[in-house]
Amino acid sequence: MYDDYYGLSGRPFQLTPDPRFWFDTVTHKKAMAYLGYGLSQGEGFIVVTGDPGTGKTTLLGHLVASIDRERLHVVNIASTQVEPDDLLRLVAEQMEVAGFANLPKSELLTAIERALHVMARGGKRTLLMVDEAQALPPASLEELRMLSNLQAGGHALLQIFLVGQAEFRERLQGSQRLEQLRQRVIAMHHLEPMGPEEVEPYLIHRLALVGWRGKPRFTDEAIGALYRGSQGVPRQLNQLAGRVLLHGAIEQLDKIDGAVVEAVLSDALGDMPSREAPLAAVAAPAPIPVPEPVPEPLPIGSAIDPLEVHPEPEPEPEPEPEPEPEPEPEPEPEPEPEPEAPSHPAAFVSILPIEKPVEPAPAAPEADPDDDLRARIVALEARVEEQDAALRRVLTLLVDWVETGDSQRPDISRLRA
Repeated sequence: MYDDYYGLSGRPFQLTPDPRFWFDTVTHKKAMAYLGYGLSQGEGFIVVTGDPGTGKTTLLGHLVASIDRERLHVVNIASTQVEPDDLLRLVAEQMEVAGFANLPKSELLTAIERALHVMARGGKRTLLMVDEAQALPPASLEELRMLSNLQAGGHALLQIFLVGQAEFRERLQGSQRLEQLRQRVIAMHHLEPMGPEEVEPYLIHRLALVGWRGKPRFTDEAIGALYRGSQGVPRQLNQLAGRVLLHGAIEQLDKIDGAVVEAVLSDALGDMPSREAPLAAVAAPAPIPVPEPVPEPLPIGSAIDPLEVHPEPEPEPEPEPEPEPEPEPEPEPEPEPEPEAPSHPAAFVSILPIEKPVEPAPAAPEADPDDDLRARIVALEARVEEQDAALRRVLTLLVDWVETGDSQRPDISRLRA
C-alpha cells in the first residue's frame, strides 16, 4: 500500500532475507572478510554467529551470490534439527547421489565421498553451508567433522560454514565433546547490531533500490527514534520502518519526524499480545494495613538523640472509689522484690513492678461505716503517692543514664531508698 503512495517499485523493508538489499555494515564487512579468508584456505570450519535478526541468512545469500559457481559447488542446508543419518541423507540429496534414500549408512558415506571426488576432478571444490547450526545435535556435528576429514591428494574435499545464533558459539567453546571440531575452526565471527550512525545510510540504501526520490523525508529525530526502537537490529529496523511508511501513507505524510515514529512504536507495543495491560485498567487491590514497625532495642552505650526521649508519662487519674460496705481488715502488704539491674533501658522499665490500686473485697458492715470509708480512702491515697514516687525515681534514673551515655550498669541504690 505505502509503495504505491510513495511511488516505490517494491517493498524495501520486507522481513524475508533478500541478498539484493545487502548493506555493508561494519560487522557484516568483517564477517565477509572471515568468509573470504576461509574460502582461500579451502579447508576446515568457518563459524559465524549472531542474535536473531542480525542478518545471518542474508549474509549466506550474499556470499552465494558473489562466489564463482564454476569453481565452487555450494551445498546449503537450512533444516538442521536432524540426527546424523538424516543429515547425511540431506547432504547426499544436495550432492545428487542416486538412490541415497535406501542406502545403509556405510554405503551412503561411500557414495558421498565418491561424489566429492567427482567434483574435485571437475575442478570444483565443495562448500557445505549449514544455517541455524545451534539446532544440530552433538552427534550430527561430529558427523560433519568426519566428513571434513575426506581428502584427495592432500587436499580437503569439503569445506564447511556453520552459521547459528549466539548460543552456538558458547556451546562450541564450552563443550569438551566438541573439542576436535573446535580445533578445526580456522575463523569465527559474531555479528553485532548496527551503530546509530549506520541507520540512516541503511534506510537510504534500501529505499534507493526501489526508486525512492526523497518522499517521504526522514528527519534526524525520526532516525534517532528508529534506532532506539530497533536497537540497530536489521530485522527489527525493517519491521519498524515498514510500519512507519504504512502510517505515513495512511496519514498522507511527506515528512516523517520523531513524533510519527514514537506514535508507531506506541501502537506496535500495544498490538503485542504479550504486553501487560495498562496499570490504569487494572483494578487496584485494597491496601493491606501494615503494622507499625517495632523498634529494635539499642545497644548499651549507643548515642541517642535527646529529642527522641519520650517525655515522662503523666500518671493516670485516680479512680474514684465507690461507697462500699465496711471491708475486712486489710492484710499487710508483702515486701516488694528488689529489681535486678537491667541490661538495657527498655528492659529497665519493664521489670519495675507498678501495682495498681487493689479494690478490697467486700466485708460485712459495721456500726460506723463513714469512719471506715474515710480510713480506706486515706490508705489508698498513700499507696498511690508511693507508687508515683517510685515511678518518678525510675524515670529520672533512666533519663540520666541515656543523657550521660554511660555504658556501665546504672546505680540503682536510689531505687532502694
